[in-house]
Amino acid sequence: MLSDKIEQIKEAIAKKESALVAFSGGVDSAVLASLAYEVLDRRALAMTAEFISLSGHELKDAIRTAGEVGIPHRIVPFNVMAEPCFAENTPQRCYYCKKGLIRTLAKFADEEVLNVILEGTNASEIQGYRPGWQAIREAGNRVFTPFVEFGITKEEVREIAQALGLSVSDRPSMTCLSTRFPYGQPITVDGIERIEKAEEYFTSMGFNQFRVRDHDNIARIEVMLSEFDRMLQEHERIVSFLKKLGFNYVTLDMEGFRSGSMDEVL
Repeated sequence: MLSDKIEQIKEAIAKKESALVAFSGGVDSAVLASLAYEVLDRRALAMTAEFISLSGHELKDAIRTAGEVGIPHRIVPFNVMAEPCFAENTPQRCYYCKKGLIRTLAKFADEEVLNVILEGTNASEIQGYRPGWQAIREAGNRVFTPFVEFGITKEEVREIAQALGLSVSDRPSMTCLSTRFPYGQPITVDGIERIEKAEEYFTSMGFNQFRVRDHDNIARIEVMLSEFDRMLQEHERIVSFLKKLGFNYVTLDMEGFRSGSMDEVL
């Protein structure tokens, strides 16, 4: 039963005695922070890394969600552009990003004398090409991923969030903005900012689950198949806005939204 898994997670976290929670504000890290705060109280600290690939909207959401959970929360700067192979956007980009992120969080965990970093990867996310997961595994006992440890899937994480009364229980999955660029196409600050503006526009229009991918000034839009009709109805507004951002062409991906579509070429 799910309640049994929740108790297993809480018991495992309690044994750590103190913890820093890697906190993005999404459903996974929100559930983890909530459970950690319940069993560790002030010996749990949520920390959000502020870096170029985290949109301003998500940072605000992280601050709001931490307040909802009640856990102490800090924001730490992370210069991801200085990490090897990141700006060059190699297929190992996520590996080096995660390595740098863990290093940054570990430094603050040491300063705060916190025993472990709690990380919210779930059991649904470790299949296929996941270089970031490799970096987590290489961190050994420094990082604890209870959802993987106890086989908690993304669907179950959402069920736990609902049981805890967290407002993010049905929040769409988000990934860092660097995933919007095909491997080999350099990542730039301007490119990230353009994607952020494009996706903020779709959010303002009320679209739920989507991505805007940047293929050398071609915008490839992924939305749920159920939203195709509305996308086509609004096509003039959408094309006009994206071209103002500097895209030369605007396309709708006929396969619809799918997470990790950039990995399909690997």
